[in-house]
Amino acid sequence: MADTDLLVNQLGECAEKHDFGGAFELVRKNLGELSKRLQPVGVKDALKKTTSDRLLLSFLDGAQFGELPLDESMMRLEKLVAFNANIPGPAGVMVLNDTWGLGTVKKIDGFYKRITVDFRTRKGHQFTFAAACDMLTVAPKDHILVLRETAPAEFEALYRDRPGDFVKKVIQSNGSSMTLVRLEDYCVANGFLKGVNWKKFWDSARAELKKDKCVVIPAKKTEPIQVKAAAEDYGDSWLTTFCGETDPKLILAHVREYVAQGRFETADQSVRSKIGERLGFAVTAARKVDDALYARLACQISALGFITPTATEMRAYLWERRRFIKASAALPAREVGAMISFLAVDDEAKERLYKAIPDFCFTAVSEVVMQFGGESACRAAAGALMKQPKAPATLTTLIVGKYERFMDWAELPSLITILTHAIALGEGRQGGETLKMQNIVRRLFGDKNWLEKIFGWLPEGDRVLFFERFQASIAWDPSTHHTTVVRMTKIVPSLADHLVKVEKKREYARLTSFRSYGLRKQEYLKLINEDMPANVKRIEFAKSYGDLSENAEYQYAKDEQRALMQKQTLMQADLEAVKPSDFADATTDSVMPGVTVVCDTKAGEKVWHVLGEWDNDPGLGVLSSKTRVAQNLLGKKPGDDFELPDEDGNIGFATIREIRPLPQDIREWMKLPDGVLI
Repeated sequence: MADTDLLVNQLGECAEKHDFGGAFELVRKNLGELSKRLQPVGVKDALKKTTSDRLLLSFLDGAQFGELPLDESMMRLEKLVAFNANIPGPAGVMVLNDTWGLGTVKKIDGFYKRITVDFRTRKGHQFTFAAACDMLTVAPKDHILVLRETAPAEFEALYRDRPGDFVKKVIQSNGSSMTLVRLEDYCVANGFLKGVNWKKFWDSARAELKKDKCVVIPAKKTEPIQVKAAAEDYGDSWLTTFCGETDPKLILAHVREYVAQGRFETADQSVRSKIGERLGFAVTAARKVDDALYARLACQISALGFITPTATEMRAYLWERRRFIKASAALPAREVGAMISFLAVDDEAKERLYKAIPDFCFTAVSEVVMQFGGESACRAAAGALMKQPKAPATLTTLIVGKYERFMDWAELPSLITILTHAIALGEGRQGGETLKMQNIVRRLFGDKNWLEKIFGWLPEGDRVLFFERFQASIAWDPSTHHTTVVRMTKIVPSLADHLVKVEKKREYARLTSFRSYGLRKQEYLKLINEDMPANVKRIEFAKSYGDLSENAEYQYAKDEQRALMQKQTLMQADLEAVKPSDFADATTDSVMPGVTVVCDTKAGEKVWHVLGEWDNDPGLGVLSSKTRVAQNLLGKKPGDDFELPDEDGNIGFATIREIRPLPQDIREWMKLPDGVLI
C-alpha cells in the first residue's frame, strides 16, 4: 500500500508541474499497482489535472475511461497521443489500416472527436476517436509502405535489384510470417507489381531467399514463410527447444531445416539420437490423424537411417486401409515421388502400386509411371488399364499429354484407342480429380501444336476415325467443340469431306404456365409494395444514428437497397419477356414445352412433363424448359437418344420412347391459383 501511496503522490506532483507526459508514463508503467487504489475514472481525473491542453483533454474523454478496462483505455489514450505527433506540421503521422493501407493523419478535431486521414485511394476519410483506436495503428518507420512513400527511389531499387530482401521487408512489415498466397495478394493489392508478373518475380525472390539462413520456406504453399531475427546456430539452445517440441509438423520442419543446413552429417551420436527420438514421437502422433504427414515423416526417418520405428512397420501402416492413396492426394507434388519410392521396396509392392493407379491422384500416377516405366510389369499394368472400356482418367491424361514418351510401349493400345478415351473424358460434367483431368484434356484439344503432332502420328485411316469420333461427341462444350472441329479441318484439309452438317437448334417462345406467372407476379408485387418501402424506413431510421461514414446500420440498409433494386429490375424484365400460356398449341411430333415425355433410362421408365421457364415440381415430374435435362430433350423425337446425368453428375444416355399430350392433372396444376391475379 505504501508503494501505491507513493505513486498517487507522484501523480499529484505531476499535476502541480502540469507534466502530462510524466504522469502518462507513470500511469502506463505502474498500471497494475495504481488500479488497486484508483478506479479508471480516478486515473482519468488525475491525468486531466496535469494539462490544460484541450486536445489532450478530448483524448482523455475519447479513451473511454470507466467504460472499458483500464488497460484498454490506456492503450487507446496512447494511440491517440501517438496520432497527434507532428500535428500541426509539414507531414502528419503515418498510420495503417487493414482496408486502405497507408495513410497520413491530416487533422485531429478535439471538439467533434474526429481524426481525418488521407489514404492513397481515399482522401479526407474521417474516423471517430473510438474507430481510429480500433482501425488504425501508427506505421513503423521501417514498414514497406512507409518506405515506398518516403523513399521511392530506395523502394524501387530494392524491388528491382534485391527481390529476396524486398519479400523479407514485406513479411517483416506484417509480422514475421506470411503464406505465399497472402504474400502475393498483399503485393498485388498494394500495387507493388501486377498479378501477371508475380511468378517471375517470386522465382527470382525465392532463389535469393533459399540462400538466406534467416528465412524458412515451407514445403506447402499453405504454410507460412518465416523470417527469423537472426540465423539459427543449431547449438544447445536449438536442441533444447527442439526436444521440447510436440507438434509433429514443426518437428518435421525443424529436422528438414537442420538437414538442409548440412548439420546432420556432422552431428554427434547424442544429437542424432535425440532427433531420432523426436521423429519417432512425431510419426506416432501422426497415426490415424494425418496420413500425408505420416508419409512425410516416414520418408524422413528412412532417409536419415533411423530404425525406430522400422521402415517395414511404417510401410505396413500406409498400406493398411490403402492410406497411401489418401496420403498421395494430400502431399505436396514434390513429395509424392518420395513416398512412392519409399513404398516400392520390392516387386510385390510395385504391383500394389500399379493396381492403385485408378484410385491415385494425377501426381501419384505420373510418379509411378515415370519411376517404373522402364519395367515390363509397369508397362503391362498400364496397357491393361488403357485397354479397358473406360480407362482411368489420370492415366489417360498422362499418356495422351506426353505421348512421345510412350510411343515405344508395345503394351499400350493404339493411339486411336487412347484418343477415344480422351474424347470421352472431355465429355459432360465431372467432379474431383476427374474434373481436373477433363480440364487438362480440353486444353490439349485446344492446342494447335498438340493436334498437329497427333495427326502426324495417326495413320491415314485413323485420322478420319479420330475426327468423326470427336465430331460425334455431343457432350463437349458447344463453342469449344465447334472451334476444335474447325481447327482439325485446317490441320488436315481432307477432313472437311467428313463434316456432318448440324441443324440449328429450334428456338422456342419464352412461356410459362399461368400458375407460375401469377406466383412470380405476386412475388414482384410484394417486393415493390412491402420489401422496398420497409427498406426505405430502415435507411431513415439508421440516419438518426448520425456519422454515415461510420454507421454500420446505414451501410447495411443501403447495401440491401441496392440488392432489392437490382432484383426489382430483373424481375420486371422477366415478367415483360415471359408470357403466361396453357400450351394448347403444343404438338407431339417432337419434344417441346407443353408435352409429356416417356423415356427409357438405366434406372427404368421415367416420365417428365416439360413446361415453361418457371415451372418446376419434381414430385409431379414437372420439368422447367430451362433445366439441363429439358434442354437435352427439346427437339428430339421418339427413338432419339439424349444426354442424362446421374445423381453424381456422371454422364449417361437415355432414349425417348413416346411423346404424349399433357395429362389432365398437370393441366389443372398449370391453372392460376385462387386469389392470385395477373
